[in-house]
Amino acid sequence: MSKVLGVLGGMGPAATVDFLTKLQAFTPAQKDQDHIRVIVDINPQVPDRNDPFAKPGPVLAEMAGALRGAGAEVLAIACNTAHAYADLVSRSAGLPLVDMIGTAAKAARDTGARRAGVLGTKQAVKLYREYLAAQGMGLVTLPPEAQEGFMTLLYKIKGGDTGPEVRQAMADLGQILVAEGAEAVIAGCTEVPLALGPKSLSVPLLDAGELLAKRCVNVCLGLEPAPLLEA
Repeated sequence: MSKVLGVLGGMGPAATVDFLTKLQAFTPAQKDQDHIRVIVDINPQVPDRNDPFAKPGPVLAEMAGALRGAGAEVLAIACNTAHAYADLVSRSAGLPLVDMIGTAAKAARDTGARRAGVLGTKQAVKLYREYLAAQGMGLVTLPPEAQEGFMTLLYKIKGGDTGPEVRQAMADLGQILVAEGAEAVIAGCTEVPLALGPKSLSVPLLDAGELLAKRCVNVCLGLEPAPLLEA
């Protein structure tokens, strides 16, 4: 019997739908019953993770507890920046959490890269700095003006704009990271893959949401152990 996955989503909604599509695609299934059961809370009302005065933690904790009450046995957060509250989410529900940041950082190391660039919010980049350091890797960041440009693009994507101009601008930001020495680039925001594909860069592009989906499938099907709960 496979484990039931609970997904904290809605940050933003399109990115969550993209994650669920990847989750389904990576599941080895011949019929409906072969797929894992997924309970999803697509909650766009989670306070903005990029607002220093917002308090998303309590909302995320409440979502996690409700997912457990609905039958979830393992959790995933379909948002990189919200992983700043990963421990709170896991403790609140008393359930293991498949960590997207840690999963992507390990995948970056496995490419053989020594330095990885991250396209993400300031909070997500801060998390990736710690996780990449634990893998013995360096972090390449965007210059301040380019980081501001990334945030402008992020909110355009959240508003539904994934047109040619947005896609080109996102590719340009990725190339800045490559020019600064990144040997791999992590799409460290779940909106990034909606506007950037691997062919746009000259180095490996790692989709953190895709990597999370693959690992969630493996954990729920028992192909790898579930993460340990923190004491």
